[in-house]
Amino acid sequence: MVNRILIRIKVVQMVYSYYITKDKTLDTAEKELFFSLDKAYELYHLLLQLMVELTRTQRNRVEAAKTKFLATAEEKNPNTRFIDNRFISQLEDNVMLRNYLDEHKISWANEPEFIRGLLERIVISDIYEEYMSSPEDSYDADVEFWRKIFKSVISEDTELVELLESQSLYWNDDLDIISTFVLKTIKRFKEKSGVEQGLLPMFKDEEDAAFARDLFRYTILEGDKHRELINSFTKNWEIERVAFMDVVIMMVAIAEIKHFPSIPTRVTLNEYIEIAKAYSTPKSGVFVNGILDSVISQLKKEGALTKE
Repeated sequence: MVNRILIRIKVVQMVYSYYITKDKTLDTAEKELFFSLDKAYELYHLLLQLMVELTRTQRNRVEAAKTKFLATAEEKNPNTRFIDNRFISQLEDNVMLRNYLDEHKISWANEPEFIRGLLERIVISDIYEEYMSSPEDSYDADVEFWRKIFKSVISEDTELVELLESQSLYWNDDLDIISTFVLKTIKRFKEKSGVEQGLLPMFKDEEDAAFARDLFRYTILEGDKHRELINSFTKNWEIERVAFMDVVIMMVAIAEIKHFPSIPTRVTLNEYIEIAKAYSTPKSGVFVNGILDSVISQLKKEGALTKE
């Protein structure tokens, strides 16, 4: 699940923190990097479980309404399509999800008010109304409903953003990218896989874990050299006015350009330009692009860079 886009973002964040706090050893900072990646993986499972918890809450509501003394005809004979969703039933019993939740002791049990509020926002959505009245009744329709709800309602929910940020500093800004992994997981579900449906692994392979560790270490260990190189191309700028986040982003980019020959230079450049746009100032994308282009040209002249 932790792909290289997320790794790059986390490395940038940890390098920034390393220089700002000034009281961390390299080993301590590296442990914090992997803890941050662990927290991202925890958020992935928490968001999967959120869909289950929403369904359970609605199921309890429906059952309680049936037993009301003056229950209406609709309450006595409710439309149970939402609470009988086959995808959610499969997810609820998923072996990997249940094992992870049990091992890490995470749940939504302490957030009943938020769950009720989010459920209300789902129930009043056009997506919900269309699903509940649709003549199509299939596993694929059940999956598609939750894909739409997660993409359009859950991942865009401002109260969810605020709640996650209050629970962990490591989840600040993580919702957007982790939501893409949840959506990918929803699309991967197959009815025939039953409770053994696989979830996304922490790392695709050991190479990705090594990429995170090595990218972070190269950036810190060669930090002074890379900052000097960056400064040589910012003479027309008032360096104190250059956002430090821009400098950090370029330091990480240079480490990747120099030490990972299998990654094309253009791929690296594009990735860090996008990170600059998202995590620094409105003009950072253009600035980072221009400086890194100059750095790449210089490295090629020196023979320090031979890849394209």
